[in-house]
Amino acid sequence: MATILVIDDNDTLREGVAAVCSRMGHEVLTAASGHAGVALLEGKSAELVITDLKMEGLDGIGVLEAVKERSPDTAVVIITAYASVPTAVEAIKLGAFDFVEKPFSSDKIRAKIERALEWQSLKERNARLEQTAAVLSARDELSVPEGEGLQRMFGRCAAMHDVFRKIKKIAPTETSVHIHGESGTGKELVAEAIHGLSPRRNGPLVKVNCAALTETLLESELFGHEKGAFTGALKRKLGRFELADRGTIFLDEIGDISPAMQVRLLRVLQERVIERVGGERPVKVDVRVISATNRDLATEVQAGRFREDLFYRLHIVPVPLPPLRERSDDIIPLARFLLDKLRRRTNPEVREMSPEVEGHLLRYGFPGNVRELENILEQALVFATPPKIEVLDLPPQVTGAKAAPRTLPIPTGDLGLTEILENLERQLILDAYAKAGGVKTETARLLKIKTSALYYKLEKYGVGTVAGRTLSDDPPSES
Repeated sequence: MATILVIDDNDTLREGVAAVCSRMGHEVLTAASGHAGVALLEGKSAELVITDLKMEGLDGIGVLEAVKERSPDTAVVIITAYASVPTAVEAIKLGAFDFVEKPFSSDKIRAKIERALEWQSLKERNARLEQTAAVLSARDELSVPEGEGLQRMFGRCAAMHDVFRKIKKIAPTETSVHIHGESGTGKELVAEAIHGLSPRRNGPLVKVNCAALTETLLESELFGHEKGAFTGALKRKLGRFELADRGTIFLDEIGDISPAMQVRLLRVLQERVIERVGGERPVKVDVRVISATNRDLATEVQAGRFREDLFYRLHIVPVPLPPLRERSDDIIPLARFLLDKLRRRTNPEVREMSPEVEGHLLRYGFPGNVRELENILEQALVFATPPKIEVLDLPPQVTGAKAAPRTLPIPTGDLGLTEILENLERQLILDAYAKAGGVKTETARLLKIKTSALYYKLEKYGVGTVAGRTLSDDPPSES
């Protein structure tokens, strides 16, 4: 639920817009003049302000300036008559989110409100990216001393330093970027860093995992749909491209999209317009596209599974990420950082790893990369006896030992059967995820469940999200 302030000197219009906001479940404040509306904001904050442009006294432009002075992150939507549209466009240049032209239907103002609040939510989620961007741009050598953890990406090897240099060169441009790397290497973190350093950093960064959705759902997710476009489409839904307008969209696992979706995406990249499912009019979007995959797209093109023209649209600037096994200098510092983060919620009395454990980690190949390293350490913490992790606590794939049945202690205290079963289910998922090297499709196969069900479980238990957490979720994480 958001707080929305509606300012209009026309009682009928003001109360009508307020009624729409209330039916959407939001808290509504109303004011009959610009001065009264600004006064309301002295004692209460609002995520969205909807204000008429032409009013006696303080007009909509004055309200916009006052709101932005007090709360730069508050979204402002201007209500305007046809003759005042040029002024409303100027208001957008001054910081307004959007405008709506009179007369308008309740559906139209509802769509404007939804878009403004979704944009607001995305903006808040990405607000702390500027902190990472500041650190990234301030250093020529972005290597983080052991245990410091001041940013989410670090590396001492030459390959990672090359990645950092590319990020700094690419970020200020509008060029499409394609990030290639194995699962768990930190592709999403690179996308966040590029967006955070770009001129679009004040706009949204919208992320889409293309592999997690069926073709039908992906089309609706990317391009949105109109009310009644299909069974269950009870209202208009804005797609991710529209939500990313004036920002960046990150298309993860782009190599998994179908040929039909490749055609639709190519048109978006060429013409910068989208069409909602069931819609009749094209919608212009101003979006920078960053894509990523763990597949070799050049090979996919040769095999006829990926369109060559789309490949060249996406692959203007490639950023390859090295696997963890090629970053031997980073393994132990990263493991110590992750151990310090994970132990606080898993086994707080365990504070270190034995030298033998570190030796096994250095010799292991990490098919699941950083994500697998986190899972290995979390499993080890479950079985470790304070004050340190020993070799016997490591999963067998790391030590080369034959897997032996492990018995989890039955929780005591106030835990009921539901909590006990959830603990056991989480451990089974952790084991399968580690065995699959952090590859979700393989994890689902091992567990004999659908991939969509696995995504739900991973999110529920917080498994395998080291590369996907936002800066507000945890202390800084690793690439």
